[in-house]
Amino acid sequence: MKVKCIVIDDEPLAQKGLEEYIKEVPFLELAAICDNAMQAYPLLHKGQADLILLDIEMPELSGIDFLRSLHHPPAVIFTTAYPEYALQGYELDVIDYLVKPFSLTRFLKAVTKARDFIAEKNNRAAAINEERDFFFLKVNHQIERIYYNDILFIEALQNYVAINLADRKIVSYMTISNMEKQLPAPLFMRIHKSYIVALNKIEKIDKNKVIIHDQYLPVSRTVKEQLMHAVEEKLMRR
Repeated sequence: MKVKCIVIDDEPLAQKGLEEYIKEVPFLELAAICDNAMQAYPLLHKGQADLILLDIEMPELSGIDFLRSLHHPPAVIFTTAYPEYALQGYELDVIDYLVKPFSLTRFLKAVTKARDFIAEKNNRAAAINEERDFFFLKVNHQIERIYYNDILFIEALQNYVAINLADRKIVSYMTISNMEKQLPAPLFMRIHKSYIVALNKIEKIDKNKVIIHDQYLPVSRTVKEQLMHAVEEKLMRR
């Protein structure tokens, strides 16, 4: 599992150090480096972070105030030169509290804890979603029930998604990354930056494309092996 992380720190040396540490950890993926907390809001809205490496003492908006402003924050590790904020950090349910300067070993311990927390959270969400066969979605100022089994595939349209059902298409204001988080992983897979497919609706896999209801959808090369494995697992369960 890849953990996408955002660094929020106003010190260039700290940014560089964290970037180098992230490169050393195979399961981490650096999504962005922000000079201040305000730059991170649009990235979080687009669902680009599983983990935030967050400094505390920053101009305009402190890391603590920034975290308090988030309704559904991802996992957070504080990276700071000020140990006196540790109690506040843990009151905010941060994963860990790293006091600068910290070693790669200490960093690895913190991000491993974050990875395990994120994996467990995702597993719980998937289990809950599997127990029910639908979810609710805001469509044209109304709330609509969408059944998982009715979905063929989902397409990204900038900040919107188009949910393709057998008989119609539903467009909703949501990024495809946030849509992906609402779907149970055993049933759906993101095969491309712009497409999520229902695994049981795939009719054929042809080279780097899948075919669903006469629609040819691209498959990213990095996902092809994972897709084949998921489809084979479903065949074995039948």
